[in-house]
Amino acid sequence: MAKASDVKSGNILRFNGELIQVEEFLHRTPGNLRAFYQAKMRNIKTGKLVEYRFRTDEEVTICRVETNDYQYLYEDGDFLVVMDNTSYEQFNIPRTLFGESVKFLKEGMNVIIAFESEEPIMAQTPSHVELEITYTEPAVKGDTSTNALKYATVETGVEIKVPMFINQGDKVKVDTRTGDYVERVK
Repeated sequence: MAKASDVKSGNILRFNGELIQVEEFLHRTPGNLRAFYQAKMRNIKTGKLVEYRFRTDEEVTICRVETNDYQYLYEDGDFLVVMDNTSYEQFNIPRTLFGESVKFLKEGMNVIIAFESEEPIMAQTPSHVELEITYTEPAVKGDTSTNALKYATVETGVEIKVPMFINQGDKVKVDTRTGDYVERVK
């Protein structure tokens, strides 16, 4: 157990039986009242924002979280199988931890996963990935005078919007957080 004064932004705490990440942690000393810590925390599983005031001597549980790089191998039902790059040990990670960006994952990509006592609690895909266009309609000459976009299907099966000059077989860089086209890759 640690005191509230030991907590820093970014720490992961066990709070009311739930795992939460501290986003903002401020020390307040109002005029004639006792000092306290004002915390904004986000529940890791639900994403819900929680605000709480800690007394300066209040005991908290700071969790030991290990974050490491893993290689995505394949999909197995509701789980994604990843491999530790150093020990070659394989883990089943729930698909839901990756959020919407899971649709841009292809085999062999590196992902970041955080474990708290052998339980995966967070998973993150790369912020940008390079994918090949498997299908898109050809551009019509004279159609490119404005910032016109067309739909294209990438190798993972996801449909994204790309500029008119992108053709089938081109490689593009995609932002996995928003699903937006970033640039064409040479």
